[in-house]
Amino acid sequence: MEQRQLGKLTRLDARKVWLNEAQDFTPWLAENLSLLNDALGLQIELTERERQVGSFAVDIFAREVSSGAEVVIENQLEPTDHGHLGQLLTYAAGLDAKVVIWISPHVRDEHSQAIDWLNRHTPPDLLFFGVELELLQIDSSPPAPHFKVVAEPSEWQKEIASETLQRRSPRELAYHDFFTELLNRVTARSPDVNVRRVGYGNWLSFSTGRSWFNVNPAIAKGDTLRVELYISTGDAERNRRALDHLRGQKVEIESALGEEVVFEQMAKDCRIYVRYPVPVDPANPPGDALDWAAQRVIKFREVFGPLVKNLDLESNREISS
Repeated sequence: MEQRQLGKLTRLDARKVWLNEAQDFTPWLAENLSLLNDALGLQIELTERERQVGSFAVDIFAREVSSGAEVVIENQLEPTDHGHLGQLLTYAAGLDAKVVIWISPHVRDEHSQAIDWLNRHTPPDLLFFGVELELLQIDSSPPAPHFKVVAEPSEWQKEIASETLQRRSPRELAYHDFFTELLNRVTARSPDVNVRRVGYGNWLSFSTGRSWFNVNPAIAKGDTLRVELYISTGDAERNRRALDHLRGQKVEIESALGEEVVFEQMAKDCRIYVRYPVPVDPANPPGDALDWAAQRVIKFREVFGPLVKNLDLESNREISS
């Protein structure tokens, strides 16, 4: 049998690639959050670098798409220390973050234990992660970054805590089951989808690759099942401009989707959606409702992802690629 030649895997010092944390690593991470998302199973989208919190600044302030939670990320290119732990908690409190991430080439055991303790003794919607940054190389290949999660919330522990703190209504449980099954069907068709948590509300959110533009399957009043592109930039006029620009491409959008869509401007946010033809009871959905929604979630992300990526939110022009 022919012997295959194997390479030698080595771990490099992160400072061989990023000399300075603030000037080199943080900007790189801000542009490569997808790698962190793959490790955590979340959908984190950048909001701002170096966000001020009093007289301090958090490295990365972001948003988790599926839950809408604020995210703070503190990174360092040295082993974790008590000072950064204090900073991380200060940032989380100052920005009311629900997802707190600490990145370092080496998370010390005492700090990993501290993160585990925080996850056990905080409310179920507050999530703490300790992540080790590895830089790997095979022989003389280019270095490859790898995020290794060493401390994270226990979903089982959080769920037990949640049920202890608050009994879920039958309707909430039905939403949870419906959207969990919907997520299973989406990921079976599109494995690149990075949604980890399903809540108990009447909607679920999927990233398009750009902050403020998400694809949401939702069950609205009257048990109306919709799949929509939801536009929520924080500014009503900016939302309207984005909607108007996309409305100008209505023919192309409907041709790509293969069906008509509704453009809706609400009091502040906007959306573009399609509706399932009959009411949907989440506890007992019609036979093909879940497949209908899964197919459209995937199609909406495919069609709207490139369109919203190049939207200029300050005018009606497109950003040149």
